[in-house]
Amino acid sequence: MSTTMPPTLPSARTTPVQPSAPAAPAATPTARDAVSWCADPYADALRSGRGPLFLRRTDGWLLPLEVERWCAGADAADLSALRRCEGTVLDIGCGPGRLVAALAAQGRRALGIDVSEAAVARTAAIGGAALCRSVFDSLPGEGSWGTALLLDGNIGIGGDPSALLARTAELVCRRGLLIVETTPADVDERVQVRVANGHGVHREQGGLFSWARVGTPALLRYATAAGWAPVEQWTVADGVPTGEVGQLPAAGRCFVALRRRRGIPDSHG
Repeated sequence: MSTTMPPTLPSARTTPVQPSAPAAPAATPTARDAVSWCADPYADALRSGRGPLFLRRTDGWLLPLEVERWCAGADAADLSALRRCEGTVLDIGCGPGRLVAALAAQGRRALGIDVSEAAVARTAAIGGAALCRSVFDSLPGEGSWGTALLLDGNIGIGGDPSALLARTAELVCRRGLLIVETTPADVDERVQVRVANGHGVHREQGGLFSWARVGTPALLRYATAAGWAPVEQWTVADGVPTGEVGQLPAAGRCFVALRRRRGIPDSHG
């Protein structure tokens, strides 16, 4: 058990904080990245609660973003992850806040962070606490969170899974837990993307930013190098959780729980 006191969570929406300058360009989202996620297509989708919305790769390939699911309540797959959370919970890239709100409704102490002011506003509106910050900014309670969440593809933040996993290890307590949602396919790619709504280039307001997509095998490789030990893997397909990773239909969701290994220095020394 960590001797660090649990973080004090905001009781209501906090004043947005502008993301700070990156410490390492390859790993840390730049101000342009934050502006991209705050661009009109993304903010408009969160305010309306519906898409279409995509991440558009430079070659034109589109990754659909599940805005309607994000703006709904926590589903069976989400709850399978939330049941495994320990202690206070930090939801990294919380989006419109369904996970933070679900934890709050259970009486759990949880905080969401997101670079989008629209996401922070929607989280507060449904009863969650959130800050407008990047995961690479200074955050409350560093080194004391019981669990960190990287769901909905957020392992892709910054385009460098190794850097993100190392940063997350600084945020949780000794033996803290990290729950990651991975891509069902066995992929490991780093790409440049922009937010797009599919209605024409003129609505792609944000600039290019770095993103990553990783399946479970790639995640486990990165996690081991960053000081995390796998403790559980599971999938949810058609609302039914199973323990068999790799036997999913395309629509299934894959999760991995990781434990911070002993011997990894705390962020406070």
